[in-house]
Amino acid sequence: MNIIPPESLLSAYAQGIFPMAESKDSKNVDWYSASKRGIIPIDQFHISKNVERLIRQGRFEVKTDSTFREVVQACADRETTWINDLIINSYDVLHQAGHAHSVEVYLDTKLVGGLYGVHLQAAFFGESMFKSEPEADKIALYYCHQILKKNGFKLWDTQFYTEHLSQFGCIEIEAAEYQTLLSEAMKKECRFIF
Repeated sequence: MNIIPPESLLSAYAQGIFPMAESKDSKNVDWYSASKRGIIPIDQFHISKNVERLIRQGRFEVKTDSTFREVVQACADRETTWINDLIINSYDVLHQAGHAHSVEVYLDTKLVGGLYGVHLQAAFFGESMFKSEPEADKIALYYCHQILKKNGFKLWDTQFYTEHLSQFGCIEIEAAEYQTLLSEAMKKECRFIF
């Protein structure tokens, strides 16, 4: 099985670099470091009243790290994606090493939403999310935020700023400011515990 070694991935993330494939069918990845970076300040995260209501209703069950590979595959299951087999396999190995995590949302035992990302020291690098039920991805984000807040994480990286992520508090910062935040996050160790 062809993979990017976990130590190579972690070394890249520690420097603000991340891999993306050109398409689902690509055999390789390219490495990126955005000149402007998207982050969600952990103390500024917010969700809509509608999502809050869905969470209170308790119809969805939320778990972490129980079907990591399935979450990554679901994130890749779309028309255009940067997640190829090399990324799926590499992050699965990274997950087994304790450095990649998934938050999963279930409805009647069926996986209907989730997200995954990389965890290094006090930083969480959000990679992708999906939903097959309305708002299930936002519920996953809410619980991811709870985990990061509870365990004292310092940096929640979204790689890029998007209009979609702005509704949760995502902002765009310059690369130099990002590197400062990243350096601070590398000085502290946190655990990703639900």
